[in-house]
Amino acid sequence: MTDPGRSSLGQHPAAVVPDALLALADGYHARAVRPFGARTVAGHLVKPYAIEAPGRAVTDGGLDAALRVAGAHLSSAALRGSLGLAVLLVHAGGDGDYVLVHTWIEGYMSDLAVFTGPAGDPAGLRPGRTGLAPCVWEAAVLAHERAAFTRHVLDGTGPLDARLAAWRDDVTAERAR
Repeated sequence: MTDPGRSSLGQHPAAVVPDALLALADGYHARAVRPFGARTVAGHLVKPYAIEAPGRAVTDGGLDAALRVAGAHLSSAALRGSLGLAVLLVHAGGDGDYVLVHTWIEGYMSDLAVFTGPAGDPAGLRPGRTGLAPCVWEAAVLAHERAAFTRHVLDGTGPLDARLAAWRDDVTAERAR
């Protein structure tokens, strides 16, 4: 008897959309990732990054807009248990612009806010819809940041200032896949 929760070779569960998955695979590509250098935003130590789709770039105006969005979000982060460390992703995507503010919070957890807007219109950034989560490229940078946080802050030794400096300086500039 076949387990109804498992598919056998050549068969897919009803919710799998083969044409859509194959179309995603056909269009999949690497995206440029650039760190901007850590800074203080609303009292938080923030590591900002650009993620750029082919033909798109994060401009100085786009970074400034993202920093304003991050500042507004982080100004109330203590209410969500913030520990004062955050990562800012400024994504010039193929279908629009995205800003993600990822904050380490109490209890080994994190807080994530996603903002979206039309391509090239930093003033158009608005909170993303409920349930929106990082895309594959954003998740790659956040995976690096999770590893850096655990390696330097949680598993680190020595004074906190040295741990924070090591975390701040551990950035990725590899193309995200």
